[in-house]
Amino acid sequence: QVQLVESGGGLVQAGGSLRLSCAASGRTFSNYNMGWFRQAPGKEREFVAAITRNGAYLYYSDSVKGRFTISRDNDKNTVYLQMNSLKPEDTAKYYCAADLKGARGGRLRISEEYSSWGQGTQVTVSS
Repeated sequence: QVQLVESGGGLVQAGGSLRLSCAASGRTFSNYNMGWFRQAPGKEREFVAAITRNGAYLYYSDSVKGRFTISRDNDKNTVYLQMNSLKPEDTAKYYCAADLKGARGGRLRISEEYSSWGQGTQVTVSS
């Protein structure tokens, strides 16, 4: 199993930036893909971004493309989500997740492909 701990959430004004971090432990970090998802109150969890284990391929939802950047540092066992130009509709709890089975391509947009999840960090964007 993999343990994941998110940090970096908070309250920010619209147009501002935040960087989320997710620290992983328990297995060799460079062996698995990572993703970020979010869930707003009363809504289903939705895909935000994903990165393959070596960082070669990145995937984004249409709603965050061009504003958010996912990256990873395999030496630090950490994945990041840089969020710029934040909007009130980005308000949600953000979760990082690990895909231990090696999903490919578009499958990384599907939450069921991920078997380990963090507890989440709250992001609130005020208008």
